[in-house]
Amino acid sequence: MVQLDREQSHPGYWSSPWPVECGGNRRQKARAGRLDAGRGTARATFRENGRWNVMVVERDPGEWYATGTLPAFTGPAPYGWVERFDPETLEPLAIADELPCGDHVWCGALLAHANGSLYCVNGSFLHRLSPDCEVIAEQRLPVDRSHNGLLALSDGTLITKDLRLEGQGGTTVSRIDPETLALVEEPLILPEASMGRIAAEPTDGGDQVYIPGTEHMWRVEVRDRMQLDDHWKPRYRDARGDHGLAWDSCLSGGNAWLMDCGDIESVRAIHETVPNGRFDAPPGRQLSWRLPAPWSGAQRLIRVDCETGEVESLTPFGTPRGGIIAPPVAIPERDRVVCWDSLGGGMAGIDTSDGGLEVAWTLEVRPTMQPVVFPESGELVINDFRDVGSDDLVVVDVDTGALIDRVATGSRIANGMFLTPGGERDVFYCSVLGMARVHWS
Repeated sequence: MVQLDREQSHPGYWSSPWPVECGGNRRQKARAGRLDAGRGTARATFRENGRWNVMVVERDPGEWYATGTLPAFTGPAPYGWVERFDPETLEPLAIADELPCGDHVWCGALLAHANGSLYCVNGSFLHRLSPDCEVIAEQRLPVDRSHNGLLALSDGTLITKDLRLEGQGGTTVSRIDPETLALVEEPLILPEASMGRIAAEPTDGGDQVYIPGTEHMWRVEVRDRMQLDDHWKPRYRDARGDHGLAWDSCLSGGNAWLMDCGDIESVRAIHETVPNGRFDAPPGRQLSWRLPAPWSGAQRLIRVDCETGEVESLTPFGTPRGGIIAPPVAIPERDRVVCWDSLGGGMAGIDTSDGGLEVAWTLEVRPTMQPVVFPESGELVINDFRDVGSDDLVVVDVDTGALIDRVATGSRIANGMFLTPGGERDVFYCSVLGMARVHWS
């Protein structure tokens, strides 16, 4: 059994089980307690709002917030939004609407900070909001591109980055004062572009921030200032170009876990336009994540040792032209890492009990989302997009791969957004055009 390093507290955040995407800076996506989906009956409540719903976070108990953007790929200008909503009906109770985003269309981020405020990044803007969704401050970020991911570090400062694809120059990492929204220091320019969101963990006197580049993983040491760790830059991508870029990493057991093959055709289309995601004519199928992958390689799971930089990879499925739009998850309590292939289909549980990587089980589903895990009961919740036009939630036993339950969310569209556990045997689901709550009773 590997060393457990679950996030028991969240320095920099409001006291909440889920104050930020993935539940914490390590992106472990784990919630204490049990779901027990095999006991009782599930019911889905779906709210169609015509928006790109990105994620849900919790501030005070029962105080839930959602964020997203207007999916205006053509026509009137897009904007960001944040709303506090009723967790049972999903109807808004308060809303900050039409937040400037620099005319970019992409999924931003939201967090509940230790100072009591909410912070939202969307496109090239950062907003500070009150718990009643009143705008306290607004700041244009130093780079006019879409930003993805927003974390609070141990000292309370905020950190974010712009999203760039291969050939678009080095990604800009910005550290921001939460009170004034001013830059704490000059932005750090990475040696490579970066597509995936940042992950971080506290260290003595600061934080280590992990960022996937186009060829390497990068680590930024943050104490008084940001400094690139020039001695740690493991190469995760093969030199032949048979695989695509990595999305986010999950930090667990002294390793960074990630999957490559993420810059699929729809992602490339959005980020090769300026402003990002804005087109002169309706893009139509150009934005479908089901288009064939622009590389030949099969989907890989990659493990990077956070101390030595040693890189190992596994090809669980072997299907050519694999691709994903969300990262893997590690469940060290169960000696499992779960990964999938969104384009080729299939999900796999990887056994890590002897220190190696071995396929323990596979399941014929087609996930695309950021999952949620309940380590105590060994349950993983993720979506399964079906060709009949239904995006379902499935609950899977991470030990055996058994399908415990399946629930239709009411959504016809799947994407790579975030699931959030509600704490009442429920899970919140976000997608384009709508959001849902699935509750087991």
